[in-house]
Amino acid sequence: MNLFKKFAADESGATAIEYGLIAALMAVVVITAIGLIGGPLQQAFQNIGNTLTGAGTGG
Repeated sequence: MNLFKKFAADESGATAIEYGLIAALMAVVVITAIGLIGGPLQQAFQNIGNTLTGAGTGG
């Protein structure tokens, strides 16, 4: 019975689960942010590339 009480009072597993949940939540936030920013960011780099290409051939 004493062993069961020690096992029930041990919170190290709960802490590991909490850290895992925090890491998973952060991954979801990062993936969502990349998804929302990805399109406009790709367009911005495409515009920069087109401008540099035009500047290189025009001079």
